[in-house]
Amino acid sequence: MKTRWPLLVVALIVCPPLTEAADWPQWLGPERNGISQETGLLEAWPTNGPALLWRIENLGAGYSTPVVVGDRLYVLANEGLHDEFVRALEVKNGRQVWSTRIGKVGNPNQKPNYPGSRSTPTVDGNLLYVFGSDGDLACLEADTGKIRWQLNVREKFGGQPGEWAYSESPLIDGDLLVCAPGGEEATLVALDKLTGTVVWKSSVPGGDQAAYASTIIATAAGTKQYVQFLGKGLVGVDAANGSVLWRYAKTAQGSAANIPTPVASDGYIYSASNRGGGSLIQIKGNRDSIQVEEIYHSPKLPRAVGGVLLVDGHLYGTTGQAMQCVDFMTGEIKWTDRSVGAGSLCYADGRLYVHGEEGEVALVELTPDAYREKGRFMPPEPPDAGQSKAWAYPVVSNGRLYIRDFGILSCYDIRGKE
Repeated sequence: MKTRWPLLVVALIVCPPLTEAADWPQWLGPERNGISQETGLLEAWPTNGPALLWRIENLGAGYSTPVVVGDRLYVLANEGLHDEFVRALEVKNGRQVWSTRIGKVGNPNQKPNYPGSRSTPTVDGNLLYVFGSDGDLACLEADTGKIRWQLNVREKFGGQPGEWAYSESPLIDGDLLVCAPGGEEATLVALDKLTGTVVWKSSVPGGDQAAYASTIIATAAGTKQYVQFLGKGLVGVDAANGSVLWRYAKTAQGSAANIPTPVASDGYIYSASNRGGGSLIQIKGNRDSIQVEEIYHSPKLPRAVGGVLLVDGHLYGTTGQAMQCVDFMTGEIKWTDRSVGAGSLCYADGRLYVHGEEGEVALVELTPDAYREKGRFMPPEPPDAGQSKAWAYPVVSNGRLYIRDFGILSCYDIRGKE
């Protein structure tokens, strides 16, 4: 997470190939579904976990997940409330190559208070796209960190983030950059990725704040769509022009923070929030007449900050207390285990990599039969992050596992023996 590559029933998110399969170029990896196609990785971990290759303790504050392309790693961080920046590091040793300021930290008077960088960068060829917590959207040269273009979505579109500032990771789809500023003027927006010029703006009736998920691509009812989990619920817009096609509100009801990125497969979409529970809906009909049918909803399904993965027809994710495997089409819970509690996860080579909110990291065999743990460790000397948790997602790329916990970034060797 290689001795085999199972058939995957994964999200039908038609993202263009940005880089080599072993790279992790954007939020949730190459296909924006949390799945790596790497093989040849450790099948089990020793008692103290895989070998630590390097660790840096002065990365900067925040919760941004790193991305990895070739010999470079990119991540957002911040120092204080007035300096949010993107850093490029060398994969081999974590040494900084460049650092570029993009703005200040957004919404510093949060309640509870977790100010800091949040978004994951997106690498597309020789360009890097970032979305700062205060709404600063920028395109940079990946090699040098030089800014090609930049705008602030609050200023340009009247953007309205939620209480905990902007957290979305920008989506690159062909020539477009798609994100959700929130508000009435441009709830979602598509820009020319090379210039930042507006291609279309999507105004959701009644307006809606941006939440904390990231936009995905799905094909449903014969229509290519951008799907986003906003403050008032899930919304699908026509990828061609941004027109609003449908809305679904149940998983946002009573929720102060809609965080997990939706999962889509063959016209079905799973969404969840901690207070709103988890739901599967089916998008039916055609572009001119779309219907939303709820397949199931339950407050007991995976709904934690760390999101869910869809592999071989089953969802894997965590609640506030435990890890679960759930039949995607029926909502039947196949197993539940305490594991590392609430956490985020990714998949590679038949195994799940789980980063618990309390800092523990576990390796779990991918199977709907039972919870089978293949190793667990606690990284040494965890940071003092106050009320914050270890919310950054794990990343698997080119035989390495990257774990970020607030201002610390650690790199582990997870290559199997030859």
